[in-house]
Amino acid sequence: MGFLSNSILLAGSMQKLGATDYVDFTFFVGCMAMMAASAFFFLSMSSFDKKWRTSILVSGLITFIAAVHYWYMRDYFGAFDESPTFFRYVDWVLTVPLMCVEFYLILKVAGATKSLMWRLIVLSVIMLVTGYWGEAVAPGQAALWGFISGAAYFVIVYDIWLGKAKQLAVAAGGHVLKAHKILCWFVLVGWAIYPLGYMAGTGAGQWYAFVGDLGLNMDIIYNIGDAINKIGFGLVVYSLAVSSSEA
Repeated sequence: MGFLSNSILLAGSMQKLGATDYVDFTFFVGCMAMMAASAFFFLSMSSFDKKWRTSILVSGLITFIAAVHYWYMRDYFGAFDESPTFFRYVDWVLTVPLMCVEFYLILKVAGATKSLMWRLIVLSVIMLVTGYWGEAVAPGQAALWGFISGAAYFVIVYDIWLGKAKQLAVAAGGHVLKAHKILCWFVLVGWAIYPLGYMAGTGAGQWYAFVGDLGLNMDIIYNIGDAINKIGFGLVVYSLAVSSSEA
């Protein structure tokens, strides 16, 4: 009850937003952008064949879950002036596995099995849980937990770029292969921001100092990266559904 009460108080609080409050600004814009993306995906579901509706639904769920968490994260940051690590990882542990599910959904046309889906889900959960453990629970063992988290991430990268998922995408060809390649780039480049953030949170201040010297804040980078990755994932799937329906 205490946690719920605090959350309600945070959600109802209002902070004055200054002209240079870039962290608050990106929290607010990220929340609004992902809320708008959710409405767009949900309302567009009826425009597609049944086989694509689940993919569009998952895209909407990803951005909706993120929007809710960003609502709380902005208030948390405003109240305590510290990075909302707990809320971020709760968001990621829900949305990142759903992003992995998108690979399975678009590759079903080529015979993707649920074993591939669960493999990617399990790897993503390992990546996130060990990352949270190293960053928030046992920072003294950050290198160990970061290694495990990074290993899970690179196995995901291998599976989608060179492994079974890539083979299925090549077999499907056409629009599916094109969409798969774009999603792979999101994982390789877009998701790279998260290990950088892990380094920032566990690097004995050295990486934080470097980021600070650049005039940046890791929350700003996270917020922008989250919005691009999650909304971008959904737009790629939406584009694939449109192209396939037209074909």
